[in-house]
Amino acid sequence: MSRTALVTGGTRGIGAAISMALKEAGYRVAANYAGNDEAAETFKAETGIPVFKWSVADYQACVDGIKAVQDAVGPVDVLVNNAGITRDAMFHKMTPEQWRAVIDTNLSGVFNMTHPLWPGMRERKFGRIITISSINGQKGQAGQANYSAAKAGDIGFTKALAQEGARAGITVNVICPGYIATDMVMAVPEAVREKIIGQIPVGRLGETAEIARCVVFLASDDAGFITGSTLTANGGQYLA
Repeated sequence: MSRTALVTGGTRGIGAAISMALKEAGYRVAANYAGNDEAAETFKAETGIPVFKWSVADYQACVDGIKAVQDAVGPVDVLVNNAGITRDAMFHKMTPEQWRAVIDTNLSGVFNMTHPLWPGMRERKFGRIITISSINGQKGQAGQANYSAAKAGDIGFTKALAQEGARAGITVNVICPGYIATDMVMAVPEAVREKIIGQIPVGRLGETAEIARCVVFLASDDAGFITGSTLTANGGQYLA
């Protein structure tokens, strides 16, 4: 039986790789996005994956968006909470707006997406919740008090919800990527990039496809005994 997966932030970067890997693995896939219409339409045309626009920071928008996805594609069996933003600043310069924007998207967004889907997964006795956190949610990062707090919160959310979902056949796991060769990372000056790579024991940046393969595994029946886990994929940069 083909299952349906919904990937937030699923049309660019790591999210796009996840969407495509899940489709290749046989899932019906829907990709959410928040703002870049041109990129979303290009992604849709190139992959055939339907795209749906809403902000995960808005609970009612998530409720409405999920309904649109399920009407078009079917009940969601696999949710990948990938959408995220940064508003970096040293703490003494960080504004309440920068704090709220990151918390609302990167942490509350995980609640906003998971909560409306939870009853259906419990009723069907199957579900996969996979959240993309970050190495900086594990170790912290100067200039990212907001981002690190939100990503650490995603890990706590996962550990708590896994205990509630286990007997209903729902697994809840989190992946913490290190530095991945996304457009954003590749756009930084080469000298800075080389400094980052120098801190990674395997000696290179990660690839988006490597994170996608982690998601495909955790979504599969083969991972049914894994829940509440944090999968680190950072080339040995931080050992949790």
